[in-house]
Amino acid sequence: MSEKVEHQYGAEQIQVLDGLEHIRKRPGMYISSTDEKGLHHLVHEVVDNSIDEALAGYCTQIDVVINADGSCTVTDNGRGIPTGIHPKEGISTLEVVFTKVNAGGKFGGDSGYKVSSGLHGVGVKAVNALSEWLEAEVCQNGHIYKQVYNRGVKQRDVQIIGDTDKTGTRVTFMPDADIFETTEFKYDMLKARLKELAYLNKGLTITLEDKREGKERKDSFCFEGGIRSLVEELNQGKDTLFPQPVYFEETEGDSMCEVAIQYNDGYSEVIYSYANNVNTVDGGTHVEGLKLALTKVINDYGHRLNILKESERLTGEDVREGITAVVSVKLINAQFESQTKDKLNNSSIRPFVSRCATEHLSTFLEENPTVARELVLRCITAQKARDAARNARELTRRKGVLESATLPGKLADCSDRRPELCEIYIVEGDSAGGTAKQGRDRRFQAILPLRGKILNVEKVRMNRVLENEEIKAMITAFGCGILDDFDESKLRYDRIISMTDADVDGAHIRILLLTFLFRYMRPLIEHGHVYSAVPPLYKASLKGEPDVYLYSDEEQLKFIAEHQDKAKQIEFQRYKGLGEMSKEQLWDTTMSPATRTLRRVSMSDAVEADKMFSLLMGENPELRRQFITENAAMVDKNDTYGGM
Repeated sequence: MSEKVEHQYGAEQIQVLDGLEHIRKRPGMYISSTDEKGLHHLVHEVVDNSIDEALAGYCTQIDVVINADGSCTVTDNGRGIPTGIHPKEGISTLEVVFTKVNAGGKFGGDSGYKVSSGLHGVGVKAVNALSEWLEAEVCQNGHIYKQVYNRGVKQRDVQIIGDTDKTGTRVTFMPDADIFETTEFKYDMLKARLKELAYLNKGLTITLEDKREGKERKDSFCFEGGIRSLVEELNQGKDTLFPQPVYFEETEGDSMCEVAIQYNDGYSEVIYSYANNVNTVDGGTHVEGLKLALTKVINDYGHRLNILKESERLTGEDVREGITAVVSVKLINAQFESQTKDKLNNSSIRPFVSRCATEHLSTFLEENPTVARELVLRCITAQKARDAARNARELTRRKGVLESATLPGKLADCSDRRPELCEIYIVEGDSAGGTAKQGRDRRFQAILPLRGKILNVEKVRMNRVLENEEIKAMITAFGCGILDDFDESKLRYDRIISMTDADVDGAHIRILLLTFLFRYMRPLIEHGHVYSAVPPLYKASLKGEPDVYLYSDEEQLKFIAEHQDKAKQIEFQRYKGLGEMSKEQLWDTTMSPATRTLRRVSMSDAVEADKMFSLLMGENPELRRQFITENAAMVDKNDTYGGM
């Protein structure tokens, strides 16, 4: 029996956190994290309020500015947050919006918005609570209203500070350094989301400007084609089956469905889905409706042309090979699977999207018989390749996490069986693999050596992928399956670490590995399981002093400058490969958790990442050459370990 803890436990021990205090106490409940991702989530929350004004038909321009002092300003030309006295709270509605949790205009019924990405009335309150200071300005009724907050606490009542004939809202906030691990906004992370929002709201202009010294930049986005333009950008440089995306937009009651589809000559399935402008990365009922329609329409057409026998039927995977599609729905009372809104659950959307897609796709195929026939034949080819891949797929599918008898022979596994504590190094070559096996900590570190460069999965179908011995070894070792069979709960290692030589060949092997993970196990990247190890370039030896490891040419020059008086006595060893290190050196520099550097591979913009993999690893050498020529000056010759 456990010993009793000698503490008081009565009514006075029960804490009630008023106002925004609970958000400051538990920020992760409201913005998912206090790292870089959580920081940028603050901007998204403010922008989403402006987007909701656009959805309501009142906002045409949104401006986001990273100010010189590091704060952020979001301005829109919507109606402006109401400033009158709230009938229930007895204070300005502006103050209610920024301080009262679960207060907002997005709860359906007679609310201010029919369609909104916000559900819980928390968004801007979280921004207010987690900011060192926040200023809210509203242009409305011929006046400019303003209120200032410090860490969620108002500094004065709402005041009129001027007159104007404009309408709209401006919010400026400084993230609280006591809350966040970093308060430095990254321009490219904001750019990715704002560009995405511009695609999803055709005709809406969104600008982003950075006013920080030395970082000045500005971009403006407006896409009259909406998600059609997004599909065209995704397929840039690819051979497409038909020149323009199939596009349709339908409304039923208070719900709206918008879809754009185009097939290319690749083998990947790319479907991006959104509900009320929220990126539903795990899909949901709207994606299910689109997939049902695709499978039905293409099968029906194949049977009608007698290309398919009555007994034959193409699967969903067959008809989606090479597809690039975007499905966006807007609806009232959107129901998501969790607070992170990764999956849409509204059951009524499935038949709505399916019905619309069936009607418009059927019409397209009827009006374009040559394209339709080619599409059906392509799907039949995909089916044959998939049948050939089935046996290979079964061989790579793990039966259970602990059944080590099915693990590849070249894998040196770790002894611990708790995935959250374990990591696997994917190592280039048998030589480096042998050293890594000798130098590792066998309790939690596994080693899987690869023989040469793995297959470029961007250029081949799945049956070819699963015939590759190195890829089969990785799939079996990871244990989580691929594509539709992927199950993160079966992942055998929390960290998957590529450890390759610090040269061009090593960088190529790493990008081949990342291409495979992105196309076949994307959640591993999205959920932060993939890393790159950073081995040293040099070992500097100086008599009477311990050896020093240097990771770039710049570090070498700095070391020489710091030891000018002994420069002639310094001996440098340039590591051409990991195999040149002893097991002790490899452990000290690259594998010991106490001294190593790992770079997590992140994916802040899935659309841009998709484009880059297609461009750099695809079939069009001219576009690849053009990209390299235009961007060579931006690349640090020693920084071959960057993520996406």
